[in-house]
Amino acid sequence: MSTGRRGRHEEGTHEIHPVGRLVMKRPGLPLRIGGMRLAATLLTVLPLAALGLVAFAAEKPAAVEPEYPHGNFQGDCSECHGDEGWKPARISRKFDHAKRSGFALNGAHASLQCAGCHGTLDFSQQRKVCASCHQDPHLGEFGPDCARCHTPRSFLDRAGMVRMHQLTRFPLAGAHAGLDCEGCHRLTSQGQLRFSSTGTECYSCHREDFVGTTSPAHVAGGFPTDCMNCHTPLAWRPTRFVHTGATECYSCHRSNYERTTAPAHVAAGFPTACATCHTTRSWLPSTFDHAATPFALTGAHVQTPCVSCHGSPWQNTLATDCYSCHRPAYDATAAPAHVTGGIPTTCTSCHTTVAWQPATFAHNATAFPLTGAHVQTPCVSCHGSPWQNTLATDCYSCHRPAYDATTDPAHAAAGFPTTCATCHSTSAWTGATFDHTWFPITSGRHSGLTCSTCHVVPTSYASFSCLSGCHSQGDTDGRHSNVSGYRYDSASCYSCHPRGSAG
Repeated sequence: MSTGRRGRHEEGTHEIHPVGRLVMKRPGLPLRIGGMRLAATLLTVLPLAALGLVAFAAEKPAAVEPEYPHGNFQGDCSECHGDEGWKPARISRKFDHAKRSGFALNGAHASLQCAGCHGTLDFSQQRKVCASCHQDPHLGEFGPDCARCHTPRSFLDRAGMVRMHQLTRFPLAGAHAGLDCEGCHRLTSQGQLRFSSTGTECYSCHREDFVGTTSPAHVAGGFPTDCMNCHTPLAWRPTRFVHTGATECYSCHRSNYERTTAPAHVAAGFPTACATCHTTRSWLPSTFDHAATPFALTGAHVQTPCVSCHGSPWQNTLATDCYSCHRPAYDATAAPAHVTGGIPTTCTSCHTTVAWQPATFAHNATAFPLTGAHVQTPCVSCHGSPWQNTLATDCYSCHRPAYDATTDPAHAAAGFPTTCATCHSTSAWTGATFDHTWFPITSGRHSGLTCSTCHVVPTSYASFSCLSGCHSQGDTDGRHSNVSGYRYDSASCYSCHPRGSAG
């Protein structure tokens, strides 16, 4: 009988277990005796018993099932995997992405590879908002709802963009409606298009036309830069000019100035420079280039009535910080409670001019970018109440209760280091892994063992035992009868093992 490394006869009826016990085996007839699967029937015991042999059964380590990589995502494996192997995965036509994930693959999304959106195999962690895959080139100027201007069919959908432009302080009309965005919105030094700081006066874009005109020469003639006096959005030419014979608007339009009540020009002390808000076409509608002031109007501010901020009587000088107008919203916010939590009043850290809700905060711009489970964690879970702006960034400062409560292995009792990232990730506390470089336990007979199997002293994981309950002295002595200097103790075992693939 062979007593090789596995001690196994491929075609025989019995085998030698690694701990030196004789076990019966016949292929194809599984049987569990004493907790071990044996390939034999009861009838095969009789010949061996006649020879005076005794069969002992010992439990082999259970095979370790591979960890399910898809998180909470549930589905029929056959929709993506075949019988020929787990890889490569092939998505069948039976797989309904909209039904499985709540996100229909429309337009350009339908032709993408899975890895184009799913950075990991944990599909349950994938967010369904555009910004989770598409970097916002507008830097938050228009809020998180990309669908207001863009569609899944094409990121550049002119129809949607034009519709949204009509809600701004500069609706597109005439020749402007056919222009590309870059025609008016210039690139910044960072490569993004400039939107909120783009002026609405004609001269800001048509200065070259103004300077180049010679009949009549606008510059030499001291023409005003209010192009709408003579030109229309349809075309630079032909031109028109309503010549009233008066050089000062107020001299003719004093009655309009005095009758106006929203806002009341006289009571509010408005200046009599009518051209600041009015044009020669008509007294109404009037416009004011708020972008020329220290407070350019963007988002919801564009459609806000003037008196909502300037009040009645009219106030020309107002504070430009958000809190001065939005203090009621700040005080009323309860999740998190801004007032009791001591959250700073710099509203733009989390809010945009589009709306007070939803609020966002660029945590990735701080010293602690959010990853894994931290992305969905409520702010107050870390920042507390009252609010704390300065927090430690090491894992242990927040996860000490989990560290103290862990018993297998007992972190606190064994004096484990508090550098949690050595074994844990931000995905979850459980499912920890450790690079066991000193002794390979990811393959061979040692795979699947728990830490406490070898580290039998709970308070000292520096000590270990190869002998306790695993390698009996009788079996070990028999295997090392010709080994010089052999001793039956763990330190002696570790001085030679593992050796190659024999670990």
